[in-house]
Amino acid sequence: MKATRALISVYDKREVVDLARGLTRLGIDLLSTGGTFRQLEGAGIPVTQVADVTGFPEILGGRVKTLHPRIHGGILADRSRASHVTELREHSIAPIDLVIVNLYPFRETATNQDMTYGQVIEMIDIGGPCMVRAAAKNHFGVVAVVDPDDYPQVLAALEEGSGGVPESLRRRLAIKAFRHTQAYDAAIATWLESQAEDSEHRHPGHFFLDLEKEFEPRYGENPHQAAALYSTAGGPGVFGGFQQLHGKELSFNNLLDVDAARRMVAQSAKPTVAIIKHNNPCGMGVGKSPLQSYQRALECDPTSAFGSIVAVNRTVDGEAAAVMAELFIEVIVAPDFEPEALQQLSTKKALRLLKAPPIDSPEGGLDLRSVDGGMLVQSLDDEREDPSSWACATRRSPNEIELEALELGWRVVRHVKSNAIVIGNRHQTVGIGAGQMSRVDSCRIAVQKAVLETAGCVAASDAFFPFSDGLEVLAEAGITAVVQPGGSKRDDEVIAAADERDIAMLLTGVRHFRH
Repeated sequence: MKATRALISVYDKREVVDLARGLTRLGIDLLSTGGTFRQLEGAGIPVTQVADVTGFPEILGGRVKTLHPRIHGGILADRSRASHVTELREHSIAPIDLVIVNLYPFRETATNQDMTYGQVIEMIDIGGPCMVRAAAKNHFGVVAVVDPDDYPQVLAALEEGSGGVPESLRRRLAIKAFRHTQAYDAAIATWLESQAEDSEHRHPGHFFLDLEKEFEPRYGENPHQAAALYSTAGGPGVFGGFQQLHGKELSFNNLLDVDAARRMVAQSAKPTVAIIKHNNPCGMGVGKSPLQSYQRALECDPTSAFGSIVAVNRTVDGEAAAVMAELFIEVIVAPDFEPEALQQLSTKKALRLLKAPPIDSPEGGLDLRSVDGGMLVQSLDDEREDPSSWACATRRSPNEIELEALELGWRVVRHVKSNAIVIGNRHQTVGIGAGQMSRVDSCRIAVQKAVLETAGCVAASDAFFPFSDGLEVLAEAGITAVVQPGGSKRDDEVIAAADERDIAMLLTGVRHFRH
């Protein structure tokens, strides 16, 4: 069916003039409201005000413009029903074939701290969602367009289809329209709930997710599991909108490890490299350059680094790339790659190279975990800590070199699966004990895994020592200083064991379990 009439009413006016000109060239009459009408009229495009069609002016400061039978009748009429066509004729209502509408920017207004409650309420669109839903419901004969990015394909479809849009595209656009209004209403409900003065809870009573599929890996953690990657709708995309510059398709496990690796290097001000395997670090190194940082990270556990994911918080240069190319690596993720580095690393066909911006976690970010029949939600464990607030519990305080090493170890240990122990110096991790059921076993594994000398190193523990046995294992390995949260019933016993061994011990008061 040839389209003859379109209603355009948009807050986001990107490309709307070009769209309107294209529709006019195709002989489609335009209706519009408010600011959109003025913009189109100012561009010299023939357009009719909705008020001239309804015979009723916009009222209540623009709150009521399109809520009228002459508009919604034109949108909702089923052209295949003779009774609908007859009713339109009886009431002198002309059909509307395209509805190009996007909504007031509620999310942006609600997150603006300078806006009052009343100003946010005014950004709750009423007429817009009604028209979008009406058009999407009647997608057998009406095209609902909510995204300016879809304008070109709609115009192309009209031109190729002699003024008609194929059913497949109408259905896709209808689905997108309903997703759009669903997310819009969810954002409003969530914000209103957050403003309730009687709320005693840190999380809302209802939780909505609005996600867009980015792509589907070949499978999940294992070949028999299906998988997909989603990003926050309307956002920059997962990993801040990463670009894959080279290599094979990313796998589900790659994506998990890339996220873990990027988080490890995110809070380091110096050039830093993290090497990740199965969501645990094989090593982290800090240096004067990406090359030096990588070499230090690799020294921690070169055996486990085979087939790993590497994250760099600086642009990868040719010098670093040449050395990285010597090891089988699954993925390298960095803010950028110099042309020489890209050329060298691109010779390895399987190696995936990702360009991703530094992590910028928004305040109030959430960590979501699925459980049977529901979901666990918590705030992210990504707050920066001030080492000057740590309390020294032992007779001896750590010296400057030990303190620098303790700070590095504490940054790393929060990213290691619990129970977690990290042995290191001020430049790199030396031994990592991860995911054990007892802390003393994590201490033993951290010592056993160490390739470099442990004597003179320090250790970080993600939670308190329940007994002194773990500390004694570290002491036997030559550890000189320890950082841990404290809070055990046997803290006095553990501190006494540290004093006996002349080990300096800092208590952070903050636990970093990671399950």
